[in-house]
Formats: sequence, structure tokens, C-alpha cells
Amino acid sequence: MASEDDVEYRDAIREYRERKDEAFGSSPESPIRREQRGDNFPGLSYFPPDPAYSLVAAVVPFSKPEIVQLGSTKGDIRPQLRYAELLFTVGGQQVRLTGFKDPESDSSDELFVPFRDATTGKESYGAGRYLEAEVERDEHGALIAHLDFNLAYSPWCAYNDAYSCTLPPAENILPVAITAGEKTFTGHA
Repeated sequence: MASEDDVEYRDAIREYRERKDEAFGSSPESPIRREQRGDNFPGLSYFPPDPAYSLVAAVVPFSKPEIVQLGSTKGDIRPQLRYAELLFTVGGQQVRLTGFKDPESDSSDELFVPFRDATTGKESYGAGRYLEAEVERDEHGALIAHLDFNLAYSPWCAYNDAYSCTLPPAENILPVAITAGEKTFTGHA
């Protein structure tokens, strides 16, 4: 039986998704093509909310963070500061992702985490998905980040070919299936 916290968490994720679908289906700033908005917008597809995919990762900053060039879906290059390793366990397996920072941003605690997993190109968008994570200190002073894969989202190019999106680097391909977050958008033509 699900705990009260789990029920509240699932409800919060569902409410967030409803607000996102409403915005994507009606906002002029939406990446959804105009002819697909309004009554024609079916909403996005999601894996069911699962508290097991809301994780805490140990953050290990690289001793010498460097600016790397990440590719994109349209071939342009996106500079990103390769900042830290994020170490965590999912599905009983210890894994790692690299967290990046925008080299032009002054936000010192937000990481951009593009990734692919065993659902990529099957149940989720073929170019990968994204997460943002805030770095903070735990009660012992260690750096951590909360990775909530239930909030994993597809980049805007998943909805509309007019957009170019950063591709996850090879080091951010997980060997496990992350059955949380957004699935492939079926309305993308």
C-alpha cells in the first residue's frame, strides 16, 4: 500500500503535468505547432509517476571543470561547462551522469543533465531527455543534487522540427531504463 507521502507526491506530479499540458496546448510560446494546439492537442505522454525515480545523487565536482562542445539535432555546437559527476543508484544499479553548467550563466547551483537511457528511441524521444538539478549541501556538508526523473522532459525539437536541441554526450547514456518522465510525443510529424 502506498504511503500518504507517495500519494501526495504522485498527485503533485500529475498536477504539474496537467499545467504543462495546458500551457503547451494553449500558449503562443509553446513549441507545439500552431495547428496542433487547442482542441487538436492531445497532451503529452508520460510514464506513471513513481517516487522510486526521485533520487538523491552525490555531486563530485571535477577538479578542473572545462568547457566542452556538445552537438545538437541540427549540427550546431553548444558550449557547456562540464562541471560534476552525479553518482546514484537506480533500479539496484550504481550509475553516473555528468552535470553541466551554462558557461555564461551566473547560477552557481543549477546543473543541466541531458541523458539517454534504455527507453530512448523506443518509449522516449530518440535524441534523449533533460533534467535540471539544484546542487546543495546535506546535513553533513556533502554536495548532493535531487534528480527527479518524473520531471524528465523532452527537448523542444521533440515537438517541432523548427527547434535545435542539445544532444546528450556519450558519457550520459545510462545502461538502465528510466521509466519515468515524458514519453515520445505522438503528435510530432
